[in-house]
Amino acid sequence: MVKNELEKALEVVDSEIKKAGISRRDAFKLAGLGTAAYLASGGTDVSAATQAKASEATGKILIIGGGLAGISTAARLVNTLSNPDITIVEPNPKSVTYQPGTTLIGAGVYTKADVDYDTKDFLPKGVTLLKDRAVEFNPEANKVELASGETLTYDFLIVAAGVTLDFGSIKGLEEIGDAYTSEDASKILKVFGDSGITSVYNVDSSVAMWEQTQKFIQKAKEGQKVKGVFTDPNTAIKCGGAPKKVMYLMNSRLNEANARANAELSFYSDSNKLFGVKEYADAIEKQFIQRDMKWNFNHNLVGVDITKKIAIFDKHWQEKGEYDKDLEEYEMVTKHQNVEVPFDFLHITPPQKAPDVIGKSAIGSAKGWVPVNKETLQHVKYKNIFSLGDIAAVPMGKTGGTVRKQYKVLVDNLIAVMEGKEPTSKFDGYTVCPLITDIGKVMLAEFNWTAKPTPSFPLDPTQERYIWWLLKVYLLKPMTQYGMLSGKA
Repeated sequence: MVKNELEKALEVVDSEIKKAGISRRDAFKLAGLGTAAYLASGGTDVSAATQAKASEATGKILIIGGGLAGISTAARLVNTLSNPDITIVEPNPKSVTYQPGTTLIGAGVYTKADVDYDTKDFLPKGVTLLKDRAVEFNPEANKVELASGETLTYDFLIVAAGVTLDFGSIKGLEEIGDAYTSEDASKILKVFGDSGITSVYNVDSSVAMWEQTQKFIQKAKEGQKVKGVFTDPNTAIKCGGAPKKVMYLMNSRLNEANARANAELSFYSDSNKLFGVKEYADAIEKQFIQRDMKWNFNHNLVGVDITKKIAIFDKHWQEKGEYDKDLEEYEMVTKHQNVEVPFDFLHITPPQKAPDVIGKSAIGSAKGWVPVNKETLQHVKYKNIFSLGDIAAVPMGKTGGTVRKQYKVLVDNLIAVMEGKEPTSKFDGYTVCPLITDIGKVMLAEFNWTAKPTPSFPLDPTQERYIWWLLKVYLLKPMTQYGMLSGKA
């Protein structure tokens, strides 16, 4: 099923690039795709770990979370260990649903059917899947208690449970409470109603977003002056580019409808920059100016008046306080002011956190995330625990592209520990964000902990390119489903 999807995607890409008079090989070379050989060969992986069983190490491995990170890690362990003993705890039967596709659903490029996958179809052979939820951790005794009341023991624990969408922390949205990307959206949709409030951070709410987008565009076509507001919160979030992608896509759809002149599009971010890497931030600023998209820094969404259609932001800034004669400097005092912004369309990027049962547990941290060594992904306190993906306390990058690098490092290091060795494989912080800037254009932002662009090919990485749109829309999904979830890509 998935292989057929990959073949169909390659057919579409071949058709498109032939129109440009170039071959698939040259197109991939132009795009700098490190996985081009994998795709062209129909999925053949040349790594030693997937050609033969590489380790005789044994131990009971428990994985909390069966999304992209958890399943990919399990698959690579199955490919690498001679006698794997792996159990995954995951309550959601749709946990491998392709989350990066929600931005495209919200813009009418994808439908829900394009991203909706059953976890059972990707479960590695021999791995046990428990439809349950972890509720208590006892790392001293190597035990995890489940919601069903069952207690599991382990030799090695991998935490890949993802993040919780904390809609409930926003005044006016308390009824939603905690939510998840690929789980039931009934509370979200009930609260949002037909108010123009949307979010691509849940699959079903992204479906509703496309409906709201079309209504917003229709008003602009009819000559109404409308306002679109797009938020970015004061927490770490998965896919840091998504809050901007949805505004770029709205801009593109408005232009298609010849209605852009009647719409004001404004981005409100808690941050003081448009992107964490200066080169990409500078490029985005130029693009915003060219597209007449406005931005406001140091604004955190704290409330929504749904009836009046007003977004309430905490605007914050610093002022000089008292002068310290000994330090010869001024104390800096943070000031706050509530700012009310009317909207016709409001895209909310909710604050995000680790699930409380993990973040506030013995394996969590004061900030909620699972504390690991950022290079080895090994827990800072418990050496038989590892974590990866959105829930891990790793600076920068909560994306599928990040996981693609992390899970290989984690498997190498876990097996080293299982064999009584020190973990030596290192994650360099690599992150890739295909930043959609238009229908048909993507800026492929690649970077690591140097906070500098790290392009896969010597092309200007700040340029929007059609070839990267093909990558984003047609190839990344089957690459993820067919490659990563089999532990190969």
